[in-house]
Amino acid sequence: MTVAALEALSFGLGRTARAAHAAGHRFVLLTGDRSVYRHELATARGAYGVDVIDVDTFDPDAVRGALASLPDLAGLINTTDTWSVPAADLAQELGLPGPDPEAVKLLRDKARVRRTLHRAGLSAGTAVEVEPRPESAELVREAVGLPAVLKVSAGTSSRDVWIVHDYEGLRAALGEAEARAGGAGGASGLNGSLFAEPFLAGPLYSAETLSWEGRTRLLGVLSRQTSRRPAVREEAAAFPVALPPAELTAIERWVGDVLAAAGHDQGFAHVEFVLTRSGPELVEINRRIGGALVAEAMCRTLDVNVYEALVDVALGRRPRLLDAPLRPAGPAVAFVLVYADEPGVLEGWAGLDGLNAFPGEVSWYPVRAPGDAVPHVGDQRGCTGMVLAEAPTAELAQHRAWSAATTVRPVMKATEGR
Repeated sequence: MTVAALEALSFGLGRTARAAHAAGHRFVLLTGDRSVYRHELATARGAYGVDVIDVDTFDPDAVRGALASLPDLAGLINTTDTWSVPAADLAQELGLPGPDPEAVKLLRDKARVRRTLHRAGLSAGTAVEVEPRPESAELVREAVGLPAVLKVSAGTSSRDVWIVHDYEGLRAALGEAEARAGGAGGASGLNGSLFAEPFLAGPLYSAETLSWEGRTRLLGVLSRQTSRRPAVREEAAAFPVALPPAELTAIERWVGDVLAAAGHDQGFAHVEFVLTRSGPELVEINRRIGGALVAEAMCRTLDVNVYEALVDVALGRRPRLLDAPLRPAGPAVAFVLVYADEPGVLEGWAGLDGLNAFPGEVSWYPVRAPGDAVPHVGDQRGCTGMVLAEAPTAELAQHRAWSAATTVRPVMKATEGR
């Protein structure tokens, strides 16, 4: 039997292949760009290897043909936001286990999710769609207030997100959104429609959850550090956050209610939230396992291959992780994203050879390779790699990862014309 993945997150393929083989299945990746998985494909060798089929994953007919060529296809995995709807549609078409495509479509529309939760009493604010032009500023101020957040309905990787604190900043952000959308009569460069929602004051976290038949289990809470740039990008994360037991129980109850209202009843979810003075408030829901090194952190801390639950869900069976004891048996883990300071072509990194001098079993996870163009540095597209460290607590792991990461510098070559 075969388990296939329609694209995937950059990290985790090796653990997914190991989980599929443990279930007695071959694991196949369908991808339009195998360079995204350089690190994983280089390390996933031997009995737990990944078979790769190169196909245009934006072409439904090509994907359909590739899946039809696989013997005894038993399950289809998707861990990305971009391909979540096509994967759900294909699973339904092929009679494979999978989520309700309509529920997936709802979760891919951040504005709809916000409005749905607001109607259910689970979000203090709602979402207001706006035209990407400075003249929309008055509508945002009247409907949402200031400060506010502007973002796109189907955005990923912190792209096209603006936090605005005053009217002048709001008009400037709307002007930038207009430019990205192509201006009057231009082709849209925004991933979905632009909308505004209230700014949430407080620290940012993510709840890592697993659901089955409407029951949701909180696997842990991850801290998230973001930059001070207007277009916020993620800088660091640590797992698991040591919250008071009563607060952790309240978050588990809240996130279960949020996912139920949004129609997510099976599989992993990565739920970002701000812990405000009034309690948790949703930032966004990703109906997948956490990206970057979130899942790696869970595997190390919980001392279990959480990707086995991913395979269980793809095969249509209750994930064993839902009932397993969840007493952290491994170290706490933190990771820091290493960004290029300016656009250009990556030549390599300075400082990697000194990482083993730092405490915490420090590891380097490259996202890019020498020779890659890095045209954007204001969001996650500017990340060139990640430094991961371990410690007895998430706080100490964060200190170790950050101290090590500050010694790594991407070496960039300016592109012609700059």
